[in-house]
Amino acid sequence: MKQRRVVVVVYPGAQTLDVSGPLEVFDTVNRLLSDPQDTYRLQCVSPEAPLVATSAGLVVQAEPLEAGEGAIDTLLVPGGPGLKEALANPSLVAWIRRAAARSRRVASVCGGAFLLAEAGLLDGRRATTHWAVWEQMARRYPEVTVDPEPIFVWDGPYVTSAGVSTGIDMALALVESDHGAAYATEVAKFLVLYLKRPGGQTQFSMVLDAQLTDQEPIRAVQDWVQENLHRALPVPELACRARMSPRHFARVFRRAVGMTPGQYVRRMRIARARQLLEATDLSVGQIASRCGFTATETFLRAFGALVGLTPAQYRQHFQLHAPSGLLVEPAWAERRSA
Repeated sequence: MKQRRVVVVVYPGAQTLDVSGPLEVFDTVNRLLSDPQDTYRLQCVSPEAPLVATSAGLVVQAEPLEAGEGAIDTLLVPGGPGLKEALANPSLVAWIRRAAARSRRVASVCGGAFLLAEAGLLDGRRATTHWAVWEQMARRYPEVTVDPEPIFVWDGPYVTSAGVSTGIDMALALVESDHGAAYATEVAKFLVLYLKRPGGQTQFSMVLDAQLTDQEPIRAVQDWVQENLHRALPVPELACRARMSPRHFARVFRRAVGMTPGQYVRRMRIARARQLLEATDLSVGQIASRCGFTATETFLRAFGALVGLTPAQYRQHFQLHAPSGLLVEPAWAERRSA
């Protein structure tokens, strides 16, 4: 088997981990494989060669785009703060389009999906990107079906991953496709990673759960909800606090927040439960009660539907511990658990 050629497109302001994360996975394969003919040949190309500064100031040594001509096994396109300028570079977008045509597969990390979509490569396909910009991508490229939840999406020869570190998850999936699950597991173990990270983007996007508005009196109701999640929070009571009729309140709330009051309260309960799972040793039943669920079974169903994991699985993967192994309990956790 010939070496697999991996070409990474680097531009000024590309996210450092979008570039370095997948490269580390492929380079680890090269170090662990005994057969040099079965390795990855890694190459960075850029319109700004030879030295390109990434988002964190790390300077990547790259070759000109012309050096990326010829057959490519995997074309990798990162996102990053420099994405806006990259999208405005028609010669770079055109080069990506041409390079994709001679690549066995094309992958993107985070906002790199925008560059693939700009090149017309994702039309009629399903893709993902960072949860913070998926709606923008869906509006800008209506021919692309943007799914904000998965860690990565594989549609034909195109693989798009969500945000930053998910490029590593995607690279492990590519290694698994090339070398099998057993070998990908060895690479993941060497890098101290999950081969398949549980859950989706929801579990990492606490900001999504907030959806705070500047519009009064809806913002005041949201703040009050945060302080009273242990209680039943029927819509009429929330409407009364906003000095509105329940029907009018429901309309205004949905327009301001983007979801119904009931959906918002449920999200806030689950967000609080996640915090308590991460930062306390409370039992699942205790957490359910403190988050306003009248039955543990109801809590389990709601948590699984939103997060994609059971509470026990979530705690296993995300509970905060100090280097000593002792549980970390921030001040907010002590207040919320009291």
